[in-house]
Amino acid sequence: MNDCLFCKIAKGEIPSDIVYSDELVVAFNDISPKAPVHILIVPRIHLSGIDAYTEADAKLLSRIFYVSNELAKKNGLEKSGYRIITNNGKDAGQTVLHLHFHLLGGQNLGELVD
Repeated sequence: MNDCLFCKIAKGEIPSDIVYSDELVVAFNDISPKAPVHILIVPRIHLSGIDAYTEADAKLLSRIFYVSNELAKKNGLEKSGYRIITNNGKDAGQTVLHLHFHLLGGQNLGELVD
């Protein structure tokens, strides 16, 4: 998608603080962090949200969660805990229409749901 912010970051057209990159995903520090560790993990291909995900994308989703776990370890979050969030659609708070996951940690995040 030509005008997608996260597609442009994944292609290297917009500078970002990249913390991980491979053939399927790119991860970078959020420019407005909500926690001491706030990393966005995005697929290189454009999917507007989780509702655009299909069975053919199963390898991609598996990779996103693997990378999230590795980044949590790299940032020392594996013992204290961390949160992985994706928002889907306007009412959920999705502001960039490119599937992405927030890795948050480094402080007590409180209960969101139990």
